[in-house]
Amino acid sequence: MTTSTQDQIALIGAGPSGLAGARCLQKHGIPFQGFEAHTDVGGLWNIHNPRSTVYESAHLISSKRMTEFSEFPMADRVADYPSHRELLEYFSAFADHFRLREHYRFGVRVRSVVPVSDAPDTLWRVTLEDADGLQTAADYKGVVVANGTLAEPNMPRFEGHFAGELLHTSAYKSADQFRHKRVLIVGAGNSGCDIAVDAVHQARSVDISVRRGYYFVPKYVFGKPADTIGGKVRLPPWLKQRIDSTILKWFTGDPVRFGFPKPAYRMYESHPVVNSLILYHIGHGDVGVRADIARFDGHTVHFKDGGQGDYDLVLAATGYKLHYPFLDPALLNWQGMAPRLYLNILAPRFDRLAVLGMVEASGLGWQGRYEQAELVARYFKGLDEGKASAAALRTAKAGPPPDLSGGYKYLQLERMAYYVNKDVYRRAVRQAAEALA
Repeated sequence: MTTSTQDQIALIGAGPSGLAGARCLQKHGIPFQGFEAHTDVGGLWNIHNPRSTVYESAHLISSKRMTEFSEFPMADRVADYPSHRELLEYFSAFADHFRLREHYRFGVRVRSVVPVSDAPDTLWRVTLEDADGLQTAADYKGVVVANGTLAEPNMPRFEGHFAGELLHTSAYKSADQFRHKRVLIVGAGNSGCDIAVDAVHQARSVDISVRRGYYFVPKYVFGKPADTIGGKVRLPPWLKQRIDSTILKWFTGDPVRFGFPKPAYRMYESHPVVNSLILYHIGHGDVGVRADIARFDGHTVHFKDGGQGDYDLVLAATGYKLHYPFLDPALLNWQGMAPRLYLNILAPRFDRLAVLGMVEASGLGWQGRYEQAELVARYFKGLDEGKASAAALRTAKAGPPPDLSGGYKYLQLERMAYYVNKDVYRRAVRQAAEALA
């Protein structure tokens, strides 16, 4: 028999978090319907997806063993740091193995999600649009949002006018775009540094504009992926910061030597840059480090330290915004730069409104997102079964949120607005899920 939509959960997205959600809902026997705007799984890791922001040279910055789903390990033949091609194969195989595609409608875009009433256990009206522009609506028991966090460009406003090409990294696909051009990359995060390394092989010149200092972590330490080393002994944050920043300098040197500002924050208070080549190319003169941009004037860029340079292409590696265009921000308890959700997952006001993947932490991996999905599935099932533990979680999520910082004082940046300490976060999510078993 066909299950009524009013007895199903609407799951939005078929990227890593969406597939984790699908698997956990399936595993716990919760009826659901998945929706994906593209024609297949993979989310941003599917470079054929028009909303994908990966580029030809994109690889994971965390190693495969620290990133994979525990119940579906990546094959031994997969590289330590897989490319987007290997990752798409992995997600496709994951979907095939657990027969997740049959739960999805592909090629449909969610246009709006609204509560039918103000009641905590309200139904949710989901309006869809197919490839022909036809819109339909149906009411669902609950909604799980998993449409990703790296699709909506955060493009800064610059003073003046630039006469060359001004792009965001979301428009970058191949180093061929840099051929014979004078290139300025704005921002030295992970994407900015990866793309700068790409550019040195094609561009006439490459500079990178930075407004703050960074901590650079090599991909390999003692011949092993850096994120697999250490972590066995728990230290107070202040001591771990001091020890690890000292050890890091042994491997990378002091980035200030290469022209970067000294970080005005301690290690782990912002996402580190995992890149073994950017300092190498700066040290060889392939990439120049420039100050923050003051203004544009034709092809000339004026920097805040009084310097200037002429460029043909400026690429803004300035990150992405959280983007849930189909939901009123108030429904997600949006405050400041991000929604305030219990454990970065559950909406305080509603029983069955959850977000997967709205979390950043160094080393969290997709297993961390899977554990989010496990909690959501157990919670929804507990509500259906009238469990006291589910009622307790419903009460807890409406109250003060737990401290997930692990004692670190994260920078007040848009991307850091939903940053957590990996160990504290995973422990809190797992404990909440175990209470619902």
